[in-house]
Amino acid sequence: MKTDIRQIDMETRKKRLVYRSNYRGFREADLILGGYAKAHIDKMSDHEITMFEALLEAKDHDIYGWVMETLPVPVQFDTPLLKRLRAFNPIK
Repeated sequence: MKTDIRQIDMETRKKRLVYRSNYRGFREADLILGGYAKAHIDKMSDHEITMFEALLEAKDHDIYGWVMETLPVPVQFDTPLLKRLRAFNPIK
């Protein structure tokens, strides 16, 4: 049974997102998503947290394709958050 995300406090949600972002199973996605989460999670609004959670429900190769602009982005993921992910440099 899936936990209702609205019942989890924000700090727990953030910790889960950082973990999920770092351990996707696809190294490139781990670097981009995990690096972005570590660098920006504490500055993200509640709405951005919710958008990031929704994005992480997608397949790794799709997310990577959207970030690298090799796949068309579904409307629900064509957000300012995705634009920031594209601009993020995980190797700094």
